Amino acid sequence: MSHGGGSDDRFMSDINVTPFVDVMLVLLIIFMVTAPMMMQGVDVDLPEVTSQPLSAQEEALIVSITTDGQVFISDYEVSVDALGEKLQKILEGRENREVFMNADKTVPYGVVVRVMSEIKAAGIEKLGMVTDPETQDLGDLSKETEAAQ
Repeated sequence: MSHGGGSDDRFMSDINVTPFVDVMLVLLIIFMVTAPMMMQGVDVDLPEVTSQPLSAQEEALIVSITTDGQVFISDYEVSVDALGEKLQKILEGRENREVFMNADKTVPYGVVVRVMSEIKAAGIEKLGMVTDPETQDLGDLSKETEAAQ
C-alpha cells in the first residue's frame, strides 16, 4: 500500500479496475464467438413449397420429425405413443392451442400421418406445417415459359 502525499497517515484506497475490465472484455469476446455456434431446435431438411409466410404473435410449440423417424417437442425427444400425452400437459394452461410440425422431406408419409394423428388426438385445434420457400432457378423458369407458349 502506498501513502498519499502529505503528512497524514491515511492509506490510499483506490480500486484498480483494469483487471476487471480485461476479464469482462475476454468474456465478451468468448460469448460473441460462441453465440452463433449454439444450435436451437432439431435439424431437418424441410420440403420446399410456394406460399406466403405466416406471422406468429407468441412463441409456437414445434414438433419435429427427423430423417430416422425420431420425434421431438422443441428440443426434447419423445416417443410417438407418448406425444399426445406430453402435448396435453404442455398446452394445459395455454390459451393458444396451436402446434407447428417440421418433418424432413425424406420421412415416410405414414410416420408423418401417425404423428399428425397423435397431435390431433391431444386436442390441438390448429396444426401448421413448416416448410422452406421454394427456390426456382432460371433454367426451370425458362422451361416453364417455353411450355406455356
